[in-house]
Amino acid sequence: MEIGPSSPAPARPGGPAPLLLTTAREQRVGLGGISVLKARGTVDAGNAGRFSEALGEHVADAGRAGDHPVLDLTEVYLACAAAVHALDLATGGLARCGRALSVVQPRPHVRETLTAAGLPGVRVYGTLASALHALAGHGPARAESGGPG
Repeated sequence: MEIGPSSPAPARPGGPAPLLLTTAREQRVGLGGISVLKARGTVDAGNAGRFSEALGEHVADAGRAGDHPVLDLTEVYLACAAAVHALDLATGGLARCGRALSVVQPRPHVRETLTAAGLPGVRVYGTLASALHALAGHGPARAESGGPG
C-alpha cells in the first residue's frame, strides 16, 4: 500500500517529503505473523487523514490475518498535531481492547512527541528486535509507553 504526495504537485526541493507507505508480512518462530507498515516522508495536515486511514486498515488487516501490527517510523517526520491525532485515531480500537501498536525506530523528535502525547494505543521501541521481544511475551523490552502499560 502506498500513499503519495497530498497534492498532484511534485515535492519542492527543501519542502516536505511525500508520504509513502509500504507493508511487509513475515512469519517469526515463536511469535507467528507480523505485519510491518513502513512509513517514509512527512505526515502533515494535508495527508494526516489518509495516513490515519491507511494505518487503521493496516491494523485491521493484521488483526484479520492473526498478525501482530508494527509501524516503522524510521524515516518519518511528524509535522503537526494532526499527525499525532492521526496515530491516536488509528490505534484507538487497540487501546480500547487493552492492546497497543508497536512503533519502532522513530527519530528522536518523533519519539519525544509520541512519548509526550501519551497515546494509549501506541508503544514506542528503539528497534524492531525489542518490539518483537515484547510481542513474544518476554516483557516490555524497553518500551516507552504512550499510556499505562
